[in-house]
This record gives sequence, C-alpha cells and structure tokens, in this order.
Amino acid sequence: MTRLFAFALGMSVALAGMAGAEGRSRIGYGLIFTNDLIGDGDDRWRSGSVASSRIFAPGWDGQAPSRFGELLELRFNGEIIAPEDLSTPAPVDRPYAGALSLGLHTHIQRAQMEYALGADLVVTGSQTGLDDFQDWLHGIVGGDDISRATKRAQVDDGFHPTGVFEAGRSFDLGPARLRPFAEARMGVETLVRAGADLTFGSLTRGELLVREPVTGQRYRAVRQDVPGHAFILGADFAWVEDSEFFPGRAAVTPEDYRARVRGGVHWEGRSGASLFYGLTWLSEEFEEQNEGQVVGSLQFRLRF
Repeated sequence: MTRLFAFALGMSVALAGMAGAEGRSRIGYGLIFTNDLIGDGDDRWRSGSVASSRIFAPGWDGQAPSRFGELLELRFNGEIIAPEDLSTPAPVDRPYAGALSLGLHTHIQRAQMEYALGADLVVTGSQTGLDDFQDWLHGIVGGDDISRATKRAQVDDGFHPTGVFEAGRSFDLGPARLRPFAEARMGVETLVRAGADLTFGSLTRGELLVREPVTGQRYRAVRQDVPGHAFILGADFAWVEDSEFFPGRAAVTPEDYRARVRGGVHWEGRSGASLFYGLTWLSEEFEEQNEGQVVGSLQFRLRF
C-alpha cells in the first residue's frame, strides 16, 4: 500500500508538472460523488465512486481550444464495486472490486465537434486498500462488514492502462441543447457506447463539463460563475467486449450490453454556492443480476 501511494503521488506530481507547463495555469476544478445510498438506498454492485478533474490551459473563452494538447485535464477516479451482500455474498454474484485511476486527458473543439481523449492507469485489487477503507467507513456510519471470504474472492491486483475517447456535438433546440455523443474505452473495461444528453437552461453554457465514468453524468469543471440552473436528461447504450471486473474465475456471466438513463439538476446561487444532484438507472451488468440499480450523484460548492 505504501509503494502504491508513493507511485500515485509521484505520478500526480509528474502529470501536474506536464499540465502546468507551457504557460498553462489551473482554470477549473470539478469533484463529484456517486453512491447508491443516495439513489435507491442500497449498498451493492456499483456501490460508490468519486471523480475529480483539474483543468490546465492558457485561458478559457467559453469553449475548448482547437489545438490538441493545449487544454489538459488531470483526472482521478476511485470506485468500489461490490456483491449485493458484503457479509455473505450469494454464490452467483459479482466479485468485490476496488479501483483507483489517474490519468491525463485533453479536450478540443473543431468545426463544432467536441472531442475528449486521454489515458488513465487503473489500479485494481486489494492493493488499493479500498476494501479496508469501506470497512472503516461502515464502522463509523453503519453498514455491513466485509467478510474475509468476500475480500479473498475480490478482483486480483493489477495495473491496467486504459484509453478513453469521446466525440460529441451540441445542437440548439430553442431553450434546450441536444448533444449526441459516442465513446470508446479500452483497458480495464473495453466497450463502445452511444447516447445523447438533453439540457434545459443556461447555466452550463460556455462551461467545460466532464463525463463521470460510472453514470455518464457530466459535471462542471470550468465554470462561468453566474447564477442560474440547468436541467439535464440523458441516456446511452454500450456494447461490452471485456471487463477486468469480471475475471474468468467469477461464477457469473457478464452481459454484452449495458444501458444507462439519467437525469439531474445544476443550480448556482448569487453567492457562488452551487449544487448538482442527479439520479442514474444502470441496467444489469451480469446475467445473474436480478434487477438494475439506481445511484445518486452529488457535486456541490459552498461559499461563505
């Protein structure tokens, strides 16, 4: 665990140095939490995650630059995936998995098309310490203990280089904006995805939104700092070729297709305080999963 922390810290310093070079400064920051306890109230499957972005660029004029690599995003993600019952999991349920990732991405806009691409190093298994962290957290706020059997059966330790690419375009439809998009991921999970997001309201215009990987919710990373609100709806459909979260020894059969349907609201007050809350329905990810789940996502900023 100590070596993993030292590696992550060294990589963070190196990536931050790259992002801050060539006259760039930090122009934005975003942090979003996702958990099924603020969704359907359960503690299972895609149990909880956090995504964080730091944006570096020479400046911001309301849209991403056209030059590749001019705007850089330092991205961190952490996620806990769990069986339905942490203490006594069913024989046919997904294995426990902890994942931490750190990566560098760039955002560009050309001919009204918006592109985001980059790479992450995803670390999985007990070496992340997320099983012990969840046990510690449950000991404070309440929740099931993670049994030794659950920990022993978790996804193996591993390092998974992962590439991510997204392309989208926004269309104005009167008071609304429609943004179809396509996404490809290759690495810890290999899949292709297509979908669309529909936004009502002016708050997020001229801002940089980053897509959270579990739900597809887009969170604010470069802001305009004006009061207002925006309502969002979205959905997408993915074909999954492979996932390290379902190792060959797992006693379940992964689904080849996944769907997500989401909604939420962004709000910002005159003081600069802001809030986003969204709900996302996730379809079953393996054949033995008896139903989908609903997770909640939360982003906020306080100003005093």
